[in-house]
Amino acid sequence: MHAAVSLWPLIGVVVIIAGFILRFNPMLVVAIAAIVTGVAAQFPAEQVLAEIGTGFIKTRNLPLIILLPLAIIGLLERHGLRIHAQNWIARIRSATAGRLLIVYLAARELTAAMGLTSLGGHPQMVRPLLAPMTEGAAETRYGQLTDAVRFKLRAYAAATDNVGLFFGEDIFVAFGAIVLMSTFLHEAGIDVEPLHIALWGIPTAISAFIIHGYRLSRLDAALDREMGYKQGPGLVASPVPANNDGMQP
Repeated sequence: MHAAVSLWPLIGVVVIIAGFILRFNPMLVVAIAAIVTGVAAQFPAEQVLAEIGTGFIKTRNLPLIILLPLAIIGLLERHGLRIHAQNWIARIRSATAGRLLIVYLAARELTAAMGLTSLGGHPQMVRPLLAPMTEGAAETRYGQLTDAVRFKLRAYAAATDNVGLFFGEDIFVAFGAIVLMSTFLHEAGIDVEPLHIALWGIPTAISAFIIHGYRLSRLDAALDREMGYKQGPGLVASPVPANNDGMQP
């Protein structure tokens, strides 16, 4: 007979959920959850402290890894990275916000499928490059943007990066989730090779690209209606309003 498994250590998950809902300090919530889990598992106090210390030693370089790229990106933005990205995309007259995001979605999925998940991301790609380029394409087409449109474009840029990464990395055979699923199924008596799981991720990735690509194509039509854009025989887009110095905003 199997020994009874205590579910009390799972109370740490409840503590984390409650702490995040109440918007307490994340570091404090995680530390309290670790202590509560150890007490619920009937670990000695010294073992709980040892485990917390071990976890701290293993992740003490994590803040440095996160802060260094942010400092570099901030320095690049200070020297005009966002402005140059907007000006560059503005020169491509056929570029629209939806088309640009569709191209990025394809590139993000393909690179994630090859395991290159660090090529994109919100801090290093979306905020300094993709969002400004999307706004620049929209400004070329519509002129001055409202705050609501600008925030919508930023949200679509962030969502596009998420969709491309989430469904693209499922194709990479060495992805941690694929190894986890393969191990779980093997322990359940179902032998499935990681390569087979990765291959079955391809139809899902293609479906995600088609669905989100359609949403992005509809984004241009929605912006045309919202900004009152009309172009056809004898009709041209309204010019971008100029500042007092004669320069476009």
